[in-house]
Amino acid sequence: MSGMDLDEHLAAIQSGDPVAFGRWIASTEPTLRLTLRSFAAVVDVEAILQETLLRVWQVAPRFLPDGEPNSLFRLTVRMARNLAVSELRRGGAHRLQELTDERADAIPALTVNPPDPLLRRRIEKCQNELPTKPGMALRARLASDGTEPDDVLAARLSMRVNTFLQNVTRARRLLEECLSLHGVDLTGELP
Repeated sequence: MSGMDLDEHLAAIQSGDPVAFGRWIASTEPTLRLTLRSFAAVVDVEAILQETLLRVWQVAPRFLPDGEPNSLFRLTVRMARNLAVSELRRGGAHRLQELTDERADAIPALTVNPPDPLLRRRIEKCQNELPTKPGMALRARLASDGTEPDDVLAARLSMRVNTFLQNVTRARRLLEECLSLHGVDLTGELP
C-alpha cells in the first residue's frame, strides 16, 4: 500500500459512523475496482462491488484486524474476489482458472476521493425497506461474509437455489432504485 493505513477509520466504522465509512469507501473504491478489472469481461463487476461494500458494512462491527495495515481493505478484496469467482462458477465461465490463479495480494496503490457521509445511512434505510423475501436473501448473503455458497444460504432460508438467486437479484435492483430515489447516482459509478 502507499503508506496509508485506512484502518484508522475502523473503530468509527465499527461504531456505525456513516461519515467514517464514507471516507473509507471513497479511499478504497477506486483500488477495489482495479482489483476486479480482470473479471469485468465475464461478471457484473458493479454488482459485485456493491454487494461487497454492503457486506463490509454488515461485518465491520464483528471484524477483528490482524495487526497489519489496511486489514479491512484486504478482507474486502478477498470478499470481492470470492464473490466474483462464485459468479464465474455459477455461469460456467472458461476463464475461471486463469482468474483465480492471480495473486490475491496484488493490490494497486490506494487513491483518495471525497466521501459521501450519508451513504451508510441511505444503504441501511433502503435495505430496511426491502420486501421480506428479497430482504432475507440479501441479509443472508451479507451475513455469510462471502464464506458460504448460495445453496447453503438458500437451504437455511428454505428456498430453492434459483429462488434465492432471484430474490438476491431483486433485492439488488430494489436497493439500487431506492438509493437512486435518495440521491445516490450509481450510473456515474460504472467503470
